[in-house]
Amino acid sequence: MITGSRELKSVDALLNGKDTSDGAGVKLKRMFQGETSYPRTDPFLLCDIFGSDKVEDYIMGFPWHPHRGIETVTYLWSGKVEHKDSEDHGGTIYPGDLQWMNAGSGIFHQEMPHPLDEVYRKFNPDYSFPLEKVSGIQLWVNLPSSQKMSTPSYAGILRKDIPRVGNGNGAKVSIISGEFEKTEGYYKGNRITDPSYFEITLEPEASLDVGIKEGYRAILITLEADFQVSGARIGSFMTAILSTSGNRVSMVNGRTRSTLILVSGRPLKEPVAWYGPIVMNTREQINTALHDLNNGTFVRDRNPLTV
Repeated sequence: MITGSRELKSVDALLNGKDTSDGAGVKLKRMFQGETSYPRTDPFLLCDIFGSDKVEDYIMGFPWHPHRGIETVTYLWSGKVEHKDSEDHGGTIYPGDLQWMNAGSGIFHQEMPHPLDEVYRKFNPDYSFPLEKVSGIQLWVNLPSSQKMSTPSYAGILRKDIPRVGNGNGAKVSIISGEFEKTEGYYKGNRITDPSYFEITLEPEASLDVGIKEGYRAILITLEADFQVSGARIGSFMTAILSTSGNRVSMVNGRTRSTLILVSGRPLKEPVAWYGPIVMNTREQINTALHDLNNGTFVRDRNPLTV
């Protein structure tokens, strides 16, 4: 809940998504990542947008890989992603669904994108993407030092369970976590980072105000977009990193429809030591993780929680 005077958050930085690949060659746009950018994105570590209607651009997927010390949030727009972990837990993410995973003390998993088939179209006649198109976004959220070796957990979030709120002025907000206009999102999130995760659509010339807690980092990640926020023009596949000062984000859309993700959270202000999909606080902890990988002791807790 935002109380008191409402001051706009300013734009600290604008980044263009960079074409790259990851996993076994999945083509994607990297919106932000790295130890150098982390002081500006804390508590968020990395964001990738993946998507193609060419099966060869994604079919090799993200084979087995380890995670420790972070949360990964995978949100799918089209296609499907079959996921499985080293403890034989798995499932399928379909369009509009999410998986929010807390890797905690360590887990191996794989994420394999696949095209949909005609059966899906039969039961979902409003689905408008080509069946061979797979697209989505993955966000990494840092875990506080006190939770980096916690028990891993999974939250599967279905499209039908995500609240959606319109503001009556051409904007719609899907509330995955956090609160908007007194409506709470499905996922309660980590109490320390307190993340909000909204998907926003703006019709032509729509406007939208979103309250963000003072001191929290807010980040806008765009798909197709042409709008203004705090005096800055934001286009497609861009990241706008907003200031921690202020408690309001105000958007005014242009003449075309815009779609974006807005995330916010309490900065941890803790040191990070980064080794690929493992993010800890010290190099000694990274060395311990590498030792565990080499000795078959990486997975400390073999009973992940479902939340």
